[in-house]
Amino acid sequence: MNLITARSGLRGRRTDGGQRTGSGQSRLGWLDGLRGIAALAVALQHFDITTLVSWGGDVRQNFDFGLYGVMAFFLVSGYIIPASLERRGDVRAFWVGRVFRIHPALIATIVVCLLVLPADKQAVAIFQSKHPSLDLLANSLMLQDLMGVTSGLRVMWTLTYEMIFYFVVSALFVLGWHRRSAGVAMLSAGVALLFGTAIATSTITVSLASTKHLVLAVAVIVVTALALILTGGKSAIRTGALMLAGVALTLVLLNGRAPAYETFMIFATMFAGTVIYRAEQGQIDRVLAWVCCGFVLLAGVLVGPLYNHDGYQNQTWTTGWVSWSSSYALAWGSFGLFMLLRKRRIPRVLTWLGAISFSVYLVHVPVLMAMGGPAERPTFTAPLSQKVLWTVGFFVFVLISSELLYRLVEMPMQKVGRRVVKALDRRTATPPAAPVLPAQPGPGEPELLPAGAGGPSAG
Repeated sequence: MNLITARSGLRGRRTDGGQRTGSGQSRLGWLDGLRGIAALAVALQHFDITTLVSWGGDVRQNFDFGLYGVMAFFLVSGYIIPASLERRGDVRAFWVGRVFRIHPALIATIVVCLLVLPADKQAVAIFQSKHPSLDLLANSLMLQDLMGVTSGLRVMWTLTYEMIFYFVVSALFVLGWHRRSAGVAMLSAGVALLFGTAIATSTITVSLASTKHLVLAVAVIVVTALALILTGGKSAIRTGALMLAGVALTLVLLNGRAPAYETFMIFATMFAGTVIYRAEQGQIDRVLAWVCCGFVLLAGVLVGPLYNHDGYQNQTWTTGWVSWSSSYALAWGSFGLFMLLRKRRIPRVLTWLGAISFSVYLVHVPVLMAMGGPAERPTFTAPLSQKVLWTVGFFVFVLISSELLYRLVEMPMQKVGRRVVKALDRRTATPPAAPVLPAQPGPGEPELLPAGAGGPSAG
């Protein structure tokens, strides 16, 4: 099996990474619990729970469930995704796992929506435009939010930033720079602070023709890069990962949809999650980690009053700077609280919600549309019994649908992904390759030791 490996470092590493405790619960149950809460928060936002109470307007002005949920998700992704890659040190296995983790559930959700929901209550936007093939291609790459194309599902915009994160993490790994998470996080937060609204958006997709050209070009590059990665060759994997990073930098710097302070705070948040993981594992200096996380948190709060007003709040789907800053801070607070509780047993209902959180994220808007959409939702003047029935019914349907999607699609396809990895390994069976480049410690980081057992797997 041809691998691109990196020195993962044994200093400070726990020996129980990703395994079960004596109680039978994964030591990463705290992450599942936070993911479960984050998924419910996003569902509450789109359900517009605040319209059911007379004081809901005050809540909306001061807090945003959606921003809180997605930022908590981004922190979790930043913490766990690099660990997933470095667990085996296999870029190819990582990408096969990501594709089989995300695409099947997404495709199944879209297909069911198209088959079941009526046209006037459709939750899928792909085939409602004049250029469905363009929309389909961009959404298949999950880069549509940075290519001027409408997301197929309302929530898919966040998957674009997840995908860009995977691109960059893969490139840092093959270059041996994966321990430099603190620098990347602080650089991203600094850009958000300094250039909040100064970086132009959508500078490439200025017309339909330019959008078509960009989508086609990106598709060719990404497919070629992934094909190189699938070959398993050391040089091919390195080249493919760098091609993906080139796409990521181009789209983020030249064709963002959201104002720069949101885009770069998203990446700062994810890489700060990585910093927390590395500090916990003893891979970087803890003082550096504290300074980095404090800076990212402060930047995330400050960009609210600095930039999230005068119309820019509409581009971040918030009501103003207060709702931005409070939601961002609470996402960090929740992550910190759950991390403090990581050695305690997390309630099973929360770990279950975490397991199905991706399905909850995908199906809650389709379920809302199946119930008639926002127009059918009762207002705060409706009888209490009607509001309770609607709310309980919504979440019951969401949870049942999510469990079915998880059991029938997510879990089986993840098993298929693991079989694909094994088949690819057998087909290209050779001794593991040495690192392409040695992992270089960043400022304040300890010298890295030879590779050892990997960390916990991604959820």
